Amino acid sequence: MSDNRRKMIIEKLNLSTEPFTGTELATYFEVSRQVIVQDVAILRAEGYSILATSSGYIIPKVHGQNRMIKTFVSEHRGFDRMEEELKIIVEYGGKVIDVIVEHPVYGEIVGTLLISNMDEVNKFIKRVDETNAKPLSLLTDGAHIHTIEVPSEKIFKLIKAELYEKGFIKEL
Repeated sequence: MSDNRRKMIIEKLNLSTEPFTGTELATYFEVSRQVIVQDVAILRAEGYSILATSSGYIIPKVHGQNRMIKTFVSEHRGFDRMEEELKIIVEYGGKVIDVIVEHPVYGEIVGTLLISNMDEVNKFIKRVDETNAKPLSLLTDGAHIHTIEVPSEKIFKLIKAELYEKGFIKEL
């Protein structure tokens, strides 16, 4: 039964472009959320690339080879600035893959975001607001790194130029 459920979880995640929360999967399979968490852990151990995002579980889809992965260091404080930063990136067609902070004790802490459009920015900001969650960058006095996916080097330069202009990054 559990092997079959895990196969079906992989199938659902592979076929979907949207994440599923643990609660949604638990309801669908008529099990507890904890059972889903255990299933996902087992599937990861078996080699499946399942990401836990703020919106739920997802299996990343492979994009065209013309997209580039880039990183940049950013610094800001405040909820409004976080929203503004994310919107700048997606307005240019970028996808925010993650946020990374370097903690003095725990080392690198990564938060998977996978935000690629305004609707996803708004959902993320709403979720942060409703849960009263604090950004990871609070641990590092605002300093953080973003990994983003962009269609071209030109777009990356445009994103960086606007982030620089708005005071998010210190150098181009």
